[in-house]
Amino acid sequence: MAEIFAGRYVLADPIGRGGAGAVWRAWDRRRRRYVAAKVLHRRDAHTLLRFVREQALRIDHPHVLAPRSWAADDEQVLFTMDLARGGSVERLVGDYGPLPPAYVCVLLDQLLAGLGAVHAEGVVHRDVKPANLLLEATGTGPPHLWLSDFGIAAHRDEPRLTEPDHVVGTPGWIAPEQLLGAEPDVPADLYAAGLVAIHLLTGGRPDAQGLVSAYARGVPPAPRDVPAPLWGVLGPLLHPDPQHRFRTATAVRKALAEAARLLPGTGTYEEPIEVFDQLGPPPPGFTEQGPLPRPFDPEVPYEEGAPPSAHGTTPPSASLPHAAPTTTVARPVPPPPAHPPALAPVAPHPEPAAPERRRGGGPPARVAVPVLLLALLCFAVGFWALTQAP
Repeated sequence: MAEIFAGRYVLADPIGRGGAGAVWRAWDRRRRRYVAAKVLHRRDAHTLLRFVREQALRIDHPHVLAPRSWAADDEQVLFTMDLARGGSVERLVGDYGPLPPAYVCVLLDQLLAGLGAVHAEGVVHRDVKPANLLLEATGTGPPHLWLSDFGIAAHRDEPRLTEPDHVVGTPGWIAPEQLLGAEPDVPADLYAAGLVAIHLLTGGRPDAQGLVSAYARGVPPAPRDVPAPLWGVLGPLLHPDPQHRFRTATAVRKALAEAARLLPGTGTYEEPIEVFDQLGPPPPGFTEQGPLPRPFDPEVPYEEGAPPSAHGTTPPSASLPHAAPTTTVARPVPPPPAHPPALAPVAPHPEPAAPERRRGGGPPARVAVPVLLLALLCFAVGFWALTQAP
């Protein structure tokens, strides 16, 4: 049974799960395309505040997969992103093992380009790792990488959601100064990008603690499978002291471009790297053009009506939802005639698809939307403030 969320998103099939909720392939009835929809299933204060922060991110860059729209329905909220069909960089390394250095340079340059755009907005990602680097399904063509998952990203001038002695991030991909309680900053993201590069070149997870020890007497020799020209970039990038690292992603990209020109066989790979479509075809009841219509009940375009709910393309806050959402007008199905007309034979109807289950109900949207979002934000901020009290 297909589920319609907020009158706009038809949830097709789950494609991932995180700590705060599930990620679905969903049909967007307004944009008429499939999107990735992250549905939050927890309603605690921290989850709501992180939702507001992630949804508030508005970065338009070819290598940043930022949220595009949001919606609220009943006891859940979701936000959507473009659908990355090629899986993650983590999956790519799992399929091929160590990647060719020239290929790694392309991926690393795209990651740094995305980080540069994020940092220009005063944001630190704080969770740069292979699982958060998604790919378009480009086949054997040039790869296309997106930096995704801004759930723990932080503006450098905003209050933290965690205790001062609590480290945020994924173990093994955290800069040394973060483990010591330093504030999130650009060099920490660049350090994580360096760890990602080592992972791509070697096929194994970097030994972050071992790297710290190796720098006790200065920059160590290049690890196995890391070409010397690339280590000239990655060595300083992985220094335990952030003062010895590059200060901006742009500076790293410039050094990387010079190093890439020194690699033998640049632009050629011994084994072609193919980024497959990891999602496959839509599930039963859906086609590449969207959900199959039910017999005698063609899909109602989104603009014509939707159940009472909240939706938008701007961050949810108490003062933002101004446009009144449309309301649903049910289309009665006319009864069949007593005697069918004597016309040409009617073609048989296609096999009926699974019926869609609509969510919604409650007060009118223009009343429910501001009240709902104001209540959620007040609850979240109030609960968080109480937990910070001495």
